[in-house]
Amino acid sequence: MANYLDNWSVNLTMYTTLIDPATLYAHHAAPDWVVVDCRFSLADTAAGQHAYTAAHIPTAVYAHLDNDLSSTPVTDSGRHPLPAPNSLRELFGRIGITATTQVVTYDNAGGMVASRLWWMLRYMGHEAVAVLDGGWQVWEAAGYPTRAGVEQNAPAVFVGQPRTEWLVVLDEVPHQPLLIDSRDADRYRGENETIDPRAGHIPRAINYPFRANLAADGRYRSPAELREQLTAVLGQTPPAQATFYCGSGVSACVNLLALAHAGLGDGRLYVGSWSEWSSDTGREIVVG
Repeated sequence: MANYLDNWSVNLTMYTTLIDPATLYAHHAAPDWVVVDCRFSLADTAAGQHAYTAAHIPTAVYAHLDNDLSSTPVTDSGRHPLPAPNSLRELFGRIGITATTQVVTYDNAGGMVASRLWWMLRYMGHEAVAVLDGGWQVWEAAGYPTRAGVEQNAPAVFVGQPRTEWLVVLDEVPHQPLLIDSRDADRYRGENETIDPRAGHIPRAINYPFRANLAADGRYRSPAELREQLTAVLGQTPPAQATFYCGSGVSACVNLLALAHAGLGDGRLYVGSWSEWSSDTGREIVVG
């Protein structure tokens, strides 16, 4: 890992969790910065790209949850399977990310999709990636400039390696010391399942909805608040042994982002999540 970051100047500030709109505005056009718009709607999978084309942060490129941040099943068979390492290298190179690039991701859903890209980059060894705190809404509300159309960056060579210890696959799930379900409480309890084939949660999983990390204004809570909340969830389990999941390995990344922003370190992600677990009729589920 140290070798991958050797090209960073000691005089540069690296943003690795969240970034505020003013800081992004000051740097968004810098040649060594890449901004990625991740807006997406499960109800209308074309809506995010249409919104990007209509107006986006200047210099931002677009990443589609289904087409760019997911792939055909490799490690998992949930709704949004994780692309293989070579596919991730190709994607990150295509959008212009090198070892010295500062990446900023944003969406309009509390960082739900933006944090998926944040996690994927860090999974592949790229530390300099941050999520825009408050997302598109705060950028627009602050009156910062926007631009229409489609933008592209010059292709680059991305050479990261996967941190396989961060990834949990289906057969490993029952052996995890701590499982944390990141979905809303009603879906965790099995009361409002409209997406996946069975309702409920994985046995032994506790619930910590990803929205608990957000304040009323849509921004993330302070590191101290997040630390208090997450420490209570983790109990005696070290963060590195905590496995987070959600519906399809997307919103769970918000909890992983909050964990890192709180200074607690890095947890693990079960990417297949409930969409994979509930599809296997041989797997036990819990309701309530």
